[in-house]
Amino acid sequence: MGKILVKGNDAIVRGAILAGCRIYFGYPITPASEIAETAAMYLPKVGGTFLQAESEVASINMVYGAASGGVRVMTASSSPGISLKQEGVSYAAGAELPCVIVDIMRGGPGLGNIAPEQSDYNQVVKGGGHGNYKCPVLAPNSAQEMSDFVQLAFDIAEKYRTPVYVIADGYIGQMMEPVEFGEPKTDLPRFDWAVYGDAESKHNLISSIYLEPDELEEHNRKLQRKYAEIEKNEVRFEDFMLDDAEMVLMGYGIVSRVIKTVVEKLREEGFKAGMLRPKTLFPFPKNKIAELADRVNKFLVVEMSNGQMVDDVRLAVNGKCPVEFYGRMGGNVPTMKEVFEHAKKLMEDRG
Repeated sequence: MGKILVKGNDAIVRGAILAGCRIYFGYPITPASEIAETAAMYLPKVGGTFLQAESEVASINMVYGAASGGVRVMTASSSPGISLKQEGVSYAAGAELPCVIVDIMRGGPGLGNIAPEQSDYNQVVKGGGHGNYKCPVLAPNSAQEMSDFVQLAFDIAEKYRTPVYVIADGYIGQMMEPVEFGEPKTDLPRFDWAVYGDAESKHNLISSIYLEPDELEEHNRKLQRKYAEIEKNEVRFEDFMLDDAEMVLMGYGIVSRVIKTVVEKLREEGFKAGMLRPKTLFPFPKNKIAELADRVNKFLVVEMSNGQMVDDVRLAVNGKCPVEFYGRMGGNVPTMKEVFEHAKKLMEDRG
């Protein structure tokens, strides 16, 4: 099949269906609404189910129920909607339920606006609900990756029995690009932990409640061992012109496409710049950052927020070199010109 021109929000639903997702629960919100529209259009055609819930809280708890039955299920929303889902995400993480949650970020805090932002980093990467849990977080920067990453998200969710986020700024969700879709996944397994409503699974129990302190502590230790395995096995990033770089520019989502052009422009003017783009925000490429911090002079982190990912970069750098920040908020995307001028000044200041 050749490439077709689709929105990122459209591509993520098509990718989910190819991954074997057959159930979607959600509540529409801009700039994520096309995900619900596309799911409503295509899921019934493959024998699946689309249901618009009465709220975000209802939809994430419907996801909990469907995931308990061992099926591939997805929900999507945007920033304030994700905030409402956090209690259910905590329950799903506690019950170790595989599911995929898509967040198409918009401006905040509060109702903010419907323009793109990246200010959900903390609430998604740091686990916005209660308890000692984390969720793997994939960060696509194109419509193609919206399709590819959601398929990967389902695989990671089932491999580790955990909710997985796909997080994109509204720009990635709304823009149209050519996307190539692969073959559908057909070899979906039956799980020995799921509740299928048959004799074989009748003794399975899905729950996140452990009333005995020692029992709950052991459950939490088990979760931490799982997160350690995820950190060991699932780190993904893109590096660009880092071999001789003196300064590393970092960003994810649409920002990474801006700074990649900035790096090319800096190179044209003789500045040795490179780019590191995290494709996974958890697990974070902290070992790669630490390795780079041993040999570069400076990092510049660019975000469409007040600076949230930059805290994780500073932890990974651990004081070995300066970590500078440039951010825009309110739905403003940093332009190539302004990031270039900021980066060039930082490199010139070094002398």
